[in-house]
Amino acid sequence: MKHWMRLSFLTDPKGKVPVKVVARTFASGKTEKLVYQCLSDMGLPSGKNEAMEKEAFTFDKFYALYHKICPRNDIEELFRTVTQGKSDKINLEQFVNFLNEKQRDPRLNEILYPLYDDKRAVEIIDTYEQDDEAKAAKCLTKDGLIRYLMSDENAPVFLDRLDFYMEMDQPLAHYYINSSHNTYLSGRQFGGKSSVEMYRQVLLAGCRCVELDCWDGKGEDEEPIITHGMAMCTDILFKDVIYALRDTAFVTSDYPVILSFENHCCITQQYKLAKYCDEILGDLLLKEPLPEHPLEPGVPLPPPSALKRKIMIKNKRLKPDVEKQELELFRQGQFVVEDEVKEDASAVALPGDKKPEEIVVEAAAAGDDAPPPVQYTGSTTNVHPWLSSMVNYAQPIKFQSFEEAEKKNIYHNMSSFAETTGMNYLKSQAIDFVNYNKRQMSRIYPKGTRADSSNYMPQMVSLNFQTSDLPMQLNQGKFEYNGNCGYLLKPDFMRRADRSFDPFADAPVDGVIAAQCAVQVIAGQFLSDKKVGTYVEVDMYGLPSDTIRKEFRTRMNGKLLGQRILPLDGLQAGYRHISLRTEANFPMSLPMLF
Repeated sequence: MKHWMRLSFLTDPKGKVPVKVVARTFASGKTEKLVYQCLSDMGLPSGKNEAMEKEAFTFDKFYALYHKICPRNDIEELFRTVTQGKSDKINLEQFVNFLNEKQRDPRLNEILYPLYDDKRAVEIIDTYEQDDEAKAAKCLTKDGLIRYLMSDENAPVFLDRLDFYMEMDQPLAHYYINSSHNTYLSGRQFGGKSSVEMYRQVLLAGCRCVELDCWDGKGEDEEPIITHGMAMCTDILFKDVIYALRDTAFVTSDYPVILSFENHCCITQQYKLAKYCDEILGDLLLKEPLPEHPLEPGVPLPPPSALKRKIMIKNKRLKPDVEKQELELFRQGQFVVEDEVKEDASAVALPGDKKPEEIVVEAAAAGDDAPPPVQYTGSTTNVHPWLSSMVNYAQPIKFQSFEEAEKKNIYHNMSSFAETTGMNYLKSQAIDFVNYNKRQMSRIYPKGTRADSSNYMPQMVSLNFQTSDLPMQLNQGKFEYNGNCGYLLKPDFMRRADRSFDPFADAPVDGVIAAQCAVQVIAGQFLSDKKVGTYVEVDMYGLPSDTIRKEFRTRMNGKLLGQRILPLDGLQAGYRHISLRTEANFPMSLPMLF
């Protein structure tokens, strides 16, 4: 239906649907002749340069053309199996048995997912059967079965899983968070192009944690910039990114967005960072912790539901007593700092020693009668107090050990781990790592050798959204669940303090009943119009003991024709059509597997 509607809008200046547009939809090259012949057989215009009236190209005509070009012999065989080859219609009893025995997982709770009965079966027949005589007899013809099996009602996953279905009142650390690495880059990590548009695109795709590498700007205005420092990448203005964040942060999802600052700015330009965040984001910015979740040891993080339409900043923070004093001086217009040596984003080495200049950062509200400035040097971290005060539930600290983190018991502290470091901790202290993340958030980022912006298998993990590789496809497939809101509740055993989980153990997971999944690929439709050796690869990704790869048919050059990632916990049993997607996860019009 969607594809027919799309074709209906591809009209020429006279409002007609060109035949060559229809032909290209189904095939190209030599196989176009088959499409033209099928159109001719149906009494429709079939010349390459002809066009058909939009009113004549109905959905029924499109549907008939589809099945004339690609006859469903596979479903005909299934039809004969259901009817036992004794009839040209499936009667009501046979259809109910088919739905319960073939299309329903027997492990499902019968209260939540009741067995099919005559009433539900008749509703399906009434919806998809086009033959009035068969419909009146409560029977299903071959065409009716095809229409049902290809419908959204027979989707490969439970449709309610694509909507909001998870509890969103758990602490933030109890969720997987869809995260981006070096969000501004549109390509490689070295010599790449930075783009404000990347922030819009990843947020619209459901990402909830973006990275901003902030550097001192140059020129007369000295506007802070975002770039991959010392990597010969182009730069973009920090304030332009903040405008983009404001406009797109909550289009796809209302749940909180985390801005992960990698801050290389001097104090003066950090003031600008804070100023733009405050002025542009306004009430969207979470400037103070919630009263019910103070920043105290032992107090859990707030849930996503309490932070709807809020943007949080992850940046280094001053010690509380230092921040309080410096912030007070700043508000009085008396905050003076010795500016540090500026970092140059385009330099290969840091500049030589220079005599620091004293710079006065004046608050906008400071009056002419303000008392003389007082220099204060108690800061232990080079952070502007105004920016520091905006940091709350995502306070980055240097990771020492899991034991030290447990001893401190500070839920709002979080650490970032390089991909290799995170993997080493996972291998050597898997249970401790899981327990650490029951309490507080952590972020994994790609190792520095991934100059081509490639990704690693995701399990907060930040990925290069600009690269449409398998890890990114897995990430998109996983986060498609729960309304694509960017937050997925972790399994029970990864949240509860009384549960233990070792991902490398061969023993059954605590509290989880093992299940088996068998996949049979029966047929494919419109996979390729070229005479190539097509094969299907089925991979299962999960715990090490569950990861499996199976290939069917001969592999030649390995060019991807299409892909689809389906989370196992929402997979439906039975005969299902799986529509394929491009490398970048965009839906393909016709290619699918059955």
